[in-house]
Amino acid sequence: MKFIKRHFSVLKLSHKFTFLIMTIVVFPLVIFSIIFFDNIRDSRIKEKLKSVEINFTQNCEQIQKNVEMCQMSTQVMLNSQNFWNYVERFCSGEKIKTEELLEFYQGEIKALEKIVNSNPYLYQVRVYAEYQGIPEMMPVLYKMDRVKRLAWAKEGLPESGTWQFDYEDEILPSFYASRDQHLVALVTYKELEDGKIALIEVSTRMELLFANLYSGGDNEWTCFASDNGKYYFDLEKKSRWMDNIDEILKHKPESSGDTSYVLMTIDKEPVIVCFKSVKEIKGTLFRVISLKEDYAAVSKTRNIFWGCFFVIVILLLIFSDKIVKVILRQFYEIMNTIHRVQKGDLDVRVRVSNADEIGELGQQINKMLEHITELMADNIKREILVKDSEIRALQNQINAHFIYNVLESIKMMAEIEEKFEISDAVTALGKLLRYSMKWVSQNVTVLEEIDYIKNYLALINLRFDYEIYLSLNMPERIYKQEIPKMSLQPIIENAIYHGIEELAEDTSIYMKGILYENYCIIEITDSGRGMSDEEIDRLQKKIQGEIETTGSSGNGIGLKNVQDRIKISFGSEYGISIASKIGCYTKVIVKIPLV
Repeated sequence: MKFIKRHFSVLKLSHKFTFLIMTIVVFPLVIFSIIFFDNIRDSRIKEKLKSVEINFTQNCEQIQKNVEMCQMSTQVMLNSQNFWNYVERFCSGEKIKTEELLEFYQGEIKALEKIVNSNPYLYQVRVYAEYQGIPEMMPVLYKMDRVKRLAWAKEGLPESGTWQFDYEDEILPSFYASRDQHLVALVTYKELEDGKIALIEVSTRMELLFANLYSGGDNEWTCFASDNGKYYFDLEKKSRWMDNIDEILKHKPESSGDTSYVLMTIDKEPVIVCFKSVKEIKGTLFRVISLKEDYAAVSKTRNIFWGCFFVIVILLLIFSDKIVKVILRQFYEIMNTIHRVQKGDLDVRVRVSNADEIGELGQQINKMLEHITELMADNIKREILVKDSEIRALQNQINAHFIYNVLESIKMMAEIEEKFEISDAVTALGKLLRYSMKWVSQNVTVLEEIDYIKNYLALINLRFDYEIYLSLNMPERIYKQEIPKMSLQPIIENAIYHGIEELAEDTSIYMKGILYENYCIIEITDSGRGMSDEEIDRLQKKIQGEIETTGSSGNGIGLKNVQDRIKISFGSEYGISIASKIGCYTKVIVKIPLV
């Protein structure tokens, strides 16, 4: 520590070595390294984003194709008129010959089954109808009661044209069909001639519709959020981002257009979030890709660089210390001389032995010591002049009583001339000045503050063609409570200039006091133009200090000062709050303790 202290104290005065090492070598390297590693990180992020963009776009295109395939298959079913003729006959109770049933099965059913089997992206195409007397023709035609085995139909049939996500095939008993499937289906209704309906279920697998929903490692996670507030993802693989879905969706773009990408931080981990709104299935697909490893790789390289860099800097500093000791021997003598001067020895002088910059410094120090006595004498003279100036300034101050006496004289002149309005105005002005210039204690009573407000309104009404009245409804006990001086008047002034002045008509400001057990509140209400919810929220944040206020008019600086003074005087649980309705009123609520 002693070495470092001596070394840096010398370097601060040595232009030969400090600027050579720090300015020419260290500072440029620091700036270059910061820019260099920032560029490396940005480059890695861009490469990652490009790779993610290509993959995510391909997946979204696959979703679009699968959706169109399900819609097309549904349309094929709706257009199979011969199939529906048979279904309507089944539902009407008509007795069908065995030959016709075989012909229907071998023709229509087999054709539809062939369509499903030939399309690897289709799981099943099923029709459910209310008919009796004939068997179900699997895997296409089933009775309507069987559909209630599916999870999405157990509590009632959904609307036509809706998509049902992530359910198991429970149409058949467990020994006929495999479980642990994730299916998604487009459900559509077909109206029959007898008033009955048939349900068409065109289903595919979730992993085919959403390619990465059930795949991906620890650094990648895909989720589909439907517009009805449900989320679909791989429940078997616990992702660390599962609990942050709401936070992620806050960054979803407003427009539901092309694919969008957002860089954000989740639990202090940098990630890329890809969003794609899929209108056809009424939801949003998003994927979270971690950038933690990319950032870690850049940080590792940067740490290695900085480690080597600091080792080199330390070696340079040690070398420079040796150089300083050789070159600046006289500098140490100068330092010893200065230390003796600090102890009060003004007779000491520096022995100059060199003609370089250090020698010149010694000569300048000797000159400085020679002038110290003169400077001390000048300083004493200067202090005497300052005291004389203060005395003259005090003598030139106008006595406040002189102002009051002049106002009283003007008042008497006005009364003699029967100018009583002028007399009243002068009286109010005198009381206003006396209250403003009197500063006996930090706080005043509410009654004193209200008297000041009355005088203030009396003068304000001289300016306008209309009257502003002060209506009071105050318990006697509140009048005796203490409040910071000039804390209610700024609220009245704010109500006039920002609420009442634009109306330009007679109005009232209503002050109401309410007593509670340990505190009381004073409500100051004006019937001015009011404020919107956004204006109230912004003004309240300015008063609380959450938004920076400026000294310009209308920026809430006066109300914030009132808030700060009340909190300083009484504590953080006291202060002011705002309530308003646009076009109706504005109410300022002042909360103070009962003493």
